[in-house]
Amino acid sequence: MASSLLFNPHTYDPTHFDPETRRLLRATIDWFEDRGKRRLIEDYRSRAWLGDFLAFAAKERLFATFLTPASAAADEDQRWDTARIAALNEIFGFYGLDYWYAWQVTVLGLGPVWQSDNTAARSRAADLLSQGEVFAFGLSEKTHGADIYSTDMLLEPDGDGGFRATGSKYYIGNGNAAGLVSVFGRRTDIDGPDGYVFFAADSRHPAYHLVTNVVDSSKFVSEFRLEEYPVAPEDVLHTGRAAFDAALNTVNVGKFNLCTASIGICEHAMYEAVTHAHNRILYGRPVTAFPHVRRELAEAYVRLVGMKLFSDRAVDYFRSAGPEDRRYLLFNPMTKMKVTTEGEKVVDLMWDVIAAKGFEKDNYFSQAAIEIRGLPKLEGTVHVNLALILKFMRNHLLDPIDVPAVPTRLDAADDAFLFRQGPARGLGSVRFHDWRPAYDAYAAVANVARFREQADALCEFVSTVAPDEEQSRDLDFLLSVGQLFALVVHGQLILEQARLTDLDESVLDELFSVLVRDFSGHCVELHGKDSATERQQQWALDAIRRPVVDEARSAQVWQRVEALSGTYEMAL
Repeated sequence: MASSLLFNPHTYDPTHFDPETRRLLRATIDWFEDRGKRRLIEDYRSRAWLGDFLAFAAKERLFATFLTPASAAADEDQRWDTARIAALNEIFGFYGLDYWYAWQVTVLGLGPVWQSDNTAARSRAADLLSQGEVFAFGLSEKTHGADIYSTDMLLEPDGDGGFRATGSKYYIGNGNAAGLVSVFGRRTDIDGPDGYVFFAADSRHPAYHLVTNVVDSSKFVSEFRLEEYPVAPEDVLHTGRAAFDAALNTVNVGKFNLCTASIGICEHAMYEAVTHAHNRILYGRPVTAFPHVRRELAEAYVRLVGMKLFSDRAVDYFRSAGPEDRRYLLFNPMTKMKVTTEGEKVVDLMWDVIAAKGFEKDNYFSQAAIEIRGLPKLEGTVHVNLALILKFMRNHLLDPIDVPAVPTRLDAADDAFLFRQGPARGLGSVRFHDWRPAYDAYAAVANVARFREQADALCEFVSTVAPDEEQSRDLDFLLSVGQLFALVVHGQLILEQARLTDLDESVLDELFSVLVRDFSGHCVELHGKDSATERQQQWALDAIRRPVVDEARSAQVWQRVEALSGTYEMAL
């Protein structure tokens, strides 16, 4: 009953995928299981490069199959399918974020290539993928971070239609081994956006100098420097504004992967935590007999279920996106910001229960507790993504339109639109379907109804006491508002997916009791902000709600959590 909602390598069989996808997902699980827990932990501790894993991926043509869009495919199994990409993210996260990271930065490195009209570069990338090569995304710099307006990677025209590139890039995953590095820079002879260039570089070229791995990890997060690197015309992927758009649209594609990686981490950690707590005797009783332990583990469980429901539903909007339907531009930063921070809460709740056990060197949990922190901080900080979702708040809450319902998208189709997203602007014009019917469908569920009261209150806030011009420049205040809005969107997609999957209402009710408390907590925070007006302070107090308590419901959910004990243990 409980394990059906969580990934379990022993029982996993995604029958909704085509045979080759199922084979590759199973082969990946089997590779990790055969390697064993002790070896995975030792590789993590010794910061070993992922050569064995990449050799396996090359042999199975894993990256080539999952990351080659149909427009560049050599066989019918190759496509860019967000549903199966999400499934693989979860598996990688489950076994170790280092493996996911090598895959993730390959996704990012491919983004500018698959968006390019340069057929030679696209063909080269497809060939490299088929050979098992990894890729890298050369965007950020040590001085400027990801501020692409200020890049110091300079391209000087060589007089023959190409350039000589000189400059450094910093925090570039796979920079030590990438067969192709997509590098962002600017021309020395053209000022402004027209001078931007995205080009393909090879980490094995003599003019490419690997400086260091900037982190103490198996993840090779490199600093590299180009010195008079020759950029031929066939190496140029994008120029001008299109290069800028390719950078942002690539991040749109890549940052979605963070949510499902976070889910995988939490799932593996939960099996360990519940099994340990349930089998540890303290004062003559199992640790799980204590009420506070049950509350924390049950909260961790329902938060994790919520993460999965939201992310699975967001896949559908990603795959159904098009020029006239860009709702994914809200749900995408939500997966990056909200789901990954929920992952931190899940791990913290479990760690409070297992305490010192979480530090032990023979556990997966000890690395989960470290790695779960990184995901909210990659592909833009939580603050950056919160500020981004605020651009959609008024249209989403107050001005819905009638659009066809988005179905569940598990079909074996190529998500071609992701590489023709177009100009990275116009977010304020994106329109949404009405969020209320998702809540109305569960009006009989006590805590969904209670949370709906808070969501309606937020609409009142936006309509009557929205931030004034001065407050709109106070990002600290706006981020508190953003947290409230994020909860409404989070709840909406959870409810949509719950309806599609017929989720047990006791789990849903328990999850929304948590969301009611979260909303109330953010109201208290907003109330205390320096710039909050008296009317806004009063609104914040009025929007606080107490969750509906139901002991029978809580007991049902606890049975699901308790059933996880001993369900999965990775072989040594």
